[in-house]
Amino acid sequence: MRLLLIRHGQTPSNVLGVIDAAAPGPGLTDLGHVQARAVPRALADEHVVGVYASPLVRTQLTAAPLAQARSLVVEVRDGLQEIEAGHQEGASTPEAYAAYIGTMETWADGDLAWAMPGGPDGHAFMRRFDDAVRGIADGHDADATVAIVSHGAAIRVWAAVRASSDPSATVRQRVLNTGLVVVEGLPDPGWSVVHWREEPLGGIDLEGNISHDVTGGTPTEPAD
Repeated sequence: MRLLLIRHGQTPSNVLGVIDAAAPGPGLTDLGHVQARAVPRALADEHVVGVYASPLVRTQLTAAPLAQARSLVVEVRDGLQEIEAGHQEGASTPEAYAAYIGTMETWADGDLAWAMPGGPDGHAFMRRFDDAVRGIADGHDADATVAIVSHGAAIRVWAAVRASSDPSATVRQRVLNTGLVVVEGLPDPGWSVVHWREEPLGGIDLEGNISHDVTGGTPTEPAD
């Protein structure tokens, strides 16, 4: 099975540098909508048979153009949402980012028992994301390709822990807004990362240029 793990488009919280993991969350900026509309063409060579999104609004808005282009509906799955930020929710300080990112990296380094300050431990996050992915896989043939629109930290941690031979290095790779991580395999025996695209699918901003400043390459990138 082929999973296209896509981070959502830009949000107002990304622009402001705010850690924002709570539901229902913000919508997309004008740029975020542009990024979302670029996804179908960027994935034109992929035979996508299912489009999934987290319960947070921004992923559903990002998934909508792809679903429409493929005559599919966006299926919302609990478990695909962002890693809960705990005490860091709504913060924008360097200390809050250090706590959030540091927890991600601790999990990828092998200590899933470590808890996000005020939030879940790694076992809880991995269990709910695993369950969501397994439910999606169970609904398709073993050779199917599906798109899953989720969140930067969630994609990075899950792909690092479940699908990488070097989790510590993998979790430190960026996934900008509408960046893409492609994972192949099955829940049993497991998954492998086969492609990692940091940049937005389509690679465009409102002026037609790639701009890491407006696509989440600032310190807001990991926590959305």
